[in-house]
Amino acid sequence: MSKAKAAPPSGCTLNINDPQVQEAAIRIQASYRGHRSRKELREKGPPKILQELKDVVLVEGSAAKLECRVSAFPDPFIIWYKDGKELKDGPKYRYMFEDPDFVALVVRDGVLADLGKYTVTIKNPFGQTSGSACILVEVPAKVSKGPDNVRGKRGTTIVLKAEISGEPPPDVAWLKDGDDIDEDERVFFDVGDTNTLLTIKNAKLSDAGKYEVFVENNLGTDQSFARVDVL
Repeated sequence: MSKAKAAPPSGCTLNINDPQVQEAAIRIQASYRGHRSRKELREKGPPKILQELKDVVLVEGSAAKLECRVSAFPDPFIIWYKDGKELKDGPKYRYMFEDPDFVALVVRDGVLADLGKYTVTIKNPFGQTSGSACILVEVPAKVSKGPDNVRGKRGTTIVLKAEISGEPPPDVAWLKDGDDIDEDERVFFDVGDTNTLLTIKNAKLSDAGKYEVFVENNLGTDQSFARVDVL
């Protein structure tokens, strides 16, 4: 004696003649065909960059991120370079792969030396492509080493030297006893890439006093002081 088949639970049957069911089936098939077509297209040809790298600004001590959107199948092999030198994935430079098509490089603990041109190379069995952008580093103005106190004789030349840094390069001023120094042929200062010199020729007793070097850019200011005695 055969057992009668149990009826399926309520709500678990499909009427294939129902127009809504037929429409859903058509959409599923079309979606699958589209997925298969996209996959087949991705399997052909070298990688492509769909969204280019863009220049970024890195503030000293912070992190910066370079990223671009790519199309590549199978999964590509990524290499990042700085000024032509390969960068290794690690604590300083972090390779990132973000869903679904973004590749990125994070540069940590920014310093002035991170300024430069960065290039990503994307390879797969069908070929390769690359893109480049620059990291621009901003560093607050700073007097890295202030001038030393100086004692000089009348009639001699006295020079005060300070080491400075900053990006953009800072504006520099020298002051004596709180007032800006009016430069002339006897008292003047020069500003280089990493230092500034204040020169006092034919020193006079009136040149004695408290001297200040002051630096400023759009990220900050700094100053340092020194004492000049003329004997």
